Amino acid sequence: MSTEREHFSSRLGFILAAAGSAVGIGNLVGFPVNAAKNGGGAFLLMYALFVFLICLPVMIAEMAVGRKTEKEPVGAYKALSGGSKAWGAAGFLGVLTPFMIAVFYMVLTVWIFGYIALTLAGDLDYLASSNGFGEFINSPYLFVAMIAVAAIINFILVAGVKEGIERASKILMPTLFIMLFAMVIFVLTLDNAIAGVKFFIIPDITKLTPAVINGALSQAFFSLSLGMGILITYGSYIDSKTDIVGSAKLVALTDTAVAFTAGLMILPAVFSFNPNVNPAELSDSSVSLIFTFLPKIFLALQTSIGYIGASAVALFFFTLVFFAAITSLVSILEVPVSYLVTEKKHSRKKALSILMMTAGVLTVFATLSFGMVSFFTEFTFYAGGVRSFFDIIYDVFYDTILPLNGFLLCMFVSYRWKKHNLSDELAIGNKNYKGSWVEKYINFSLGTFIPVIVFGIFINTVAQKFFAYSIFGF
Repeated sequence: MSTEREHFSSRLGFILAAAGSAVGIGNLVGFPVNAAKNGGGAFLLMYALFVFLICLPVMIAEMAVGRKTEKEPVGAYKALSGGSKAWGAAGFLGVLTPFMIAVFYMVLTVWIFGYIALTLAGDLDYLASSNGFGEFINSPYLFVAMIAVAAIINFILVAGVKEGIERASKILMPTLFIMLFAMVIFVLTLDNAIAGVKFFIIPDITKLTPAVINGALSQAFFSLSLGMGILITYGSYIDSKTDIVGSAKLVALTDTAVAFTAGLMILPAVFSFNPNVNPAELSDSSVSLIFTFLPKIFLALQTSIGYIGASAVALFFFTLVFFAAITSLVSILEVPVSYLVTEKKHSRKKALSILMMTAGVLTVFATLSFGMVSFFTEFTFYAGGVRSFFDIIYDVFYDTILPLNGFLLCMFVSYRWKKHNLSDELAIGNKNYKGSWVEKYINFSLGTFIPVIVFGIFINTVAQKFFAYSIFGF
């Protein structure tokens, strides 16, 4: 079944949807602590430089490829390469990656939904207890929560681009921004909060090691949803009137602003909870911070605002993170949905049914890999340790394959599709693009140092993740 391709109804709708894909759990929680642990303002500066000098050209190229072809990664690569099977395979990797990422992201979203339910039930003290999280992730009620989250995602995606993705983004993203700012204002009123602000924004140049610089680049690349096929797919839904370069800048600015603002929420809360905290001892894991550390902070608020007040703040925070997770999950799943609709000629409803069944089964397996079933908990062994089914998905598809997909995109745009064709596409909707310094920089960077840097990240990640060895010595 073939249907006419939908488009976003406005530039604002596209920007909010693209920003929704970029603003996720990592931005709200993981980024602030990584910044605080790695030089504060110095890390922020490196992150911002990498976003606009390295990540932005890749983002622009993805959007251009999508709009030119009006297809997702597989169809786009095939269309612009003259039907090349090799590039078609590269495109399929760009569809498989978000499909698998959706599995582990679904697990986290289900956990957040469960935390919302337990907080509403008055169980914040249980969530803050030493055994709370370990018992929670092995609860059979998670599968009920999984059905609820899947229903929400299906409701948004089945409605299509305009009535589903765009409408949800126009509601969820402004709500998320308002909630985030409200949370920041509240946190900054807490005792010792300013110490957290200072630690977050004051540069410490001595901490800018090669490892920190590499971490800032990786954080920037991952936080903007590069290499997931999302921006190719979303780019296929924008019209020729849209200025891709200008829109991409706004998405990057929004993502960076949210990450920075989240730092003004998380770090002051941490310092208020423990004025003597050593940020170097905080976990890099967003999972650990959200589900084990932050509930303790919220519970500690009961001494000043009571248990109900503390629970209300916790509920507000978990709802904020849930909105961010939903917008990201919708964009991640839209890539394989678009593939099934465009390449396999399925209706949107049938495509979603196929995905809900296949991704649903894998999500169940991933949920079982935290102790419920030993087969999935001890799925394999590498880099000196036992790895679960969930670990495999995260290590292979999120940490490793994303930079490889970014490298392939750079090579495709620069040497297969050709730079002049990219310039022609980007000039549509931007009459001043041709001959500008932006055009020169994008064409030069995508064909030279960006693919080298991104491929270096890929190789080093493989060495570190699977062989416990750093090629670059950090």
